[in-house]
Amino acid sequence: MEKNMEEKKVLFSAIQPSGILTIGNYLGALKNFKKLQSGYKSIFSLADLHTLTVRQEPASLRKNTYELAALYLACGIDPEESILFAQSHVSAHAELTWILNTLCYPGELSRMTQFKDKSRSHEDNVNMGLMDYPVLMVSDILLYQTELVPIGADQKQHLELTRDLAVRFNNRYGETFKVPEAYIGKSAARVMSLAEPDKKMSKSDANLNAFISMDDDKDAIIRKFKRAVTDSDNRIIFSPEKPGISNLLTIYSAFSDISVQDAEKEFDGKGYGEFKLKVGEVVADAVEPIRLEKNRLLANRDYLDDVLKDGAERAERLAYKTLAKVYKKVGLVPRKRG
Repeated sequence: MEKNMEEKKVLFSAIQPSGILTIGNYLGALKNFKKLQSGYKSIFSLADLHTLTVRQEPASLRKNTYELAALYLACGIDPEESILFAQSHVSAHAELTWILNTLCYPGELSRMTQFKDKSRSHEDNVNMGLMDYPVLMVSDILLYQTELVPIGADQKQHLELTRDLAVRFNNRYGETFKVPEAYIGKSAARVMSLAEPDKKMSKSDANLNAFISMDDDKDAIIRKFKRAVTDSDNRIIFSPEKPGISNLLTIYSAFSDISVQDAEKEFDGKGYGEFKLKVGEVVADAVEPIRLEKNRLLANRDYLDDVLKDGAERAERLAYKTLAKVYKKVGLVPRKRG
């Protein structure tokens, strides 16, 4: 099923199936994945093991995993060209984590910003998985001899740890892992809340009008944009003094594939009502076919299971090739087969 993948650089990315994604998630990741898969040996993981660091409702986690798989496919991921799999289906991720734990120091993990943040927001469930999940993330990446990792600003620490542990292992046991680099593509739009444009758009916002989810239909999207916060000044310009309008210009620019400056020119002299309607329409026109395709795929659970099964088998072959080298390097006795 793989098309000329051997000569391409390996690109790995994982998203947690922890609920419906917003248009911010789409613009920052999924929209670009379709373009990346033709130029790279692309491996996409549903990071279901990572979700367990906070309490999950089992039925919801399973539902969310299928939802995310369907969304990947609806956004244009080709399961023949790319590898799409559930992290928990390839046990090598957990196995390599144990080996790398023996090279990672508690101080490195306790300094992680996300560990500090999640410890504050989940004070009743500060578990070892919450502290150790960056090492699992390192394993996710290194197992596939990954060369490029698309990251956001909040993941820089994790990539630094990945590079540190790869170099540390290589220095101690000999060349084993490729040391990955960050993939820096076209600057992703930073999408802010429609209700409080000084805050990042979040699917967990209590105000349902503050975010656009990839499950919103056309009417809901346009209605939410009509209610989006602006200001009393009726000029449609990008400015720190106009965060609401600037956010809408950013969204319109990203979905229209034009510059913010061109968007400003397009709406020069227009009123806020017309502007917000246009932003809603361009977003709805992009999201609606994805939503419909995702729902079509979710109705065919057998197909999704087949995609994940095939992806896991292909990922497993790559992962265990690396893990076998690791086990040999650290001195573990190879298991006799047959």
